[in-house]
Amino acid sequence: MANLQPPVVLHLIIIFFIINQTQNSLCATQKTLILPLKIQTLPHGLVSNPSNKISFHHNVTLTVTLTVGSPPQSVTMVLDTGSELSWLHCKKTQNFNSIFNPLSSSSYSPTPCSSPICSTRTRTLPIPASCDQNKLCHATVSYADATSMEGNLASETFYIGKSARPGTIFGCMDSGFSSNSDEDSKTTGIMGLNRGSLSFITQMGFPKFSYCISGRDSSGVLLFGEASFSWLQPLNYTPLVLITDPLPYYDRVAYTVQLEGIKVSGKVLPLPKSVFVPDHTGAGQTMVDSGTQFTFLLGPVYTALKNEYMQQTKGILQLLNDPNFVFQGAMDLCYLVPLNRPSLPRLPTVSLMFRGAEMVVSGERLMYRVPDMVKGGNSVYCFTFGNSDLLGTEAFVIGHHHQQNLWMEFDLVKSRVGLAEVRCDLASQRLGLGL
Repeated sequence: MANLQPPVVLHLIIIFFIINQTQNSLCATQKTLILPLKIQTLPHGLVSNPSNKISFHHNVTLTVTLTVGSPPQSVTMVLDTGSELSWLHCKKTQNFNSIFNPLSSSSYSPTPCSSPICSTRTRTLPIPASCDQNKLCHATVSYADATSMEGNLASETFYIGKSARPGTIFGCMDSGFSSNSDEDSKTTGIMGLNRGSLSFITQMGFPKFSYCISGRDSSGVLLFGEASFSWLQPLNYTPLVLITDPLPYYDRVAYTVQLEGIKVSGKVLPLPKSVFVPDHTGAGQTMVDSGTQFTFLLGPVYTALKNEYMQQTKGILQLLNDPNFVFQGAMDLCYLVPLNRPSLPRLPTVSLMFRGAEMVVSGERLMYRVPDMVKGGNSVYCFTFGNSDLLGTEAFVIGHHHQQNLWMEFDLVKSRVGLAEVRCDLASQRLGLGL
């Protein structure tokens, strides 16, 4: 990869909020608000030796822009079902161009160490809260790509459309390390949407939320509240795996589902179901994560899928056969496709078999073209499943790339995740949101 990708491209997606203003989060009346959501494409290959390995980072993120504070300041946040604490950059640096300035807001209130919020509601955060020298509640967040941020817990007024949500708890971060400064320069922070008590969805009081991401024209829908549309087929639900005991490698507030098997064009991989079950340390849970682009499987499962996929694509695609090339640090099954070929051939499908539901990955979602990489008149495409072991992640992670053209519902009340196939570009049009 000699050249870098062209400048960042922003594709507009629309997000559709149905807000239930009811007692005990039950549906009685509904108010509809519309906000913009964007898919943000980030530069690739910012490494000194791209022929060997491309460093791991999420090069596509789902972002929403809203306003925070009094008077309101515009912020852009990454939607992340894989984390709890929402946070914003609060200190302007060379890398962080988009920030929230708490000194300019009359409604900003830092959380003291003595507050029950600091001592009790932070218990499900991966890194416990502490007390800083000013006796304020200090929070630290870290992610699988080695990014970490530190700052103070605080409360502030967040606006969803014209609806004010005073007293929303978030992290006002003033220091940290980013594995991808290009990403951080375009966003202000992260909107945590897992099941923790401090997550954005929990604080807003919604019983459920859904999203639908189109791979066709970058249109899509994000909906808070009940999704009841005649054109949406019944969802297949898989129950959340709920383990309340604290385990070293288990995230108790993630959207954890039970993966039971994988099929390649109808052939079930010969793996015991036990390889998909978390062990006594909690390692091996399966998380649905909108903050991760691709899907990552633990080593033995990934190896079985990789070998079967290579077998079924013999004579269809030409292997790259470069043992030193690993795309994004974890994807080592790549192919050469002639530059003059208008489209990929028909590929074997991959089905992720969950308890009660199945996610079928087909077509373009199976391959990802490595930007600006050409070898002997060929583009390089990589299989969009990666090896968790190479990332140092003790989990199966279902990324948003494989959730395209699926209606994904996260039901916090009934503890389940639902999915159904749908053309997400058409869903936007039916909701009056077509681009």
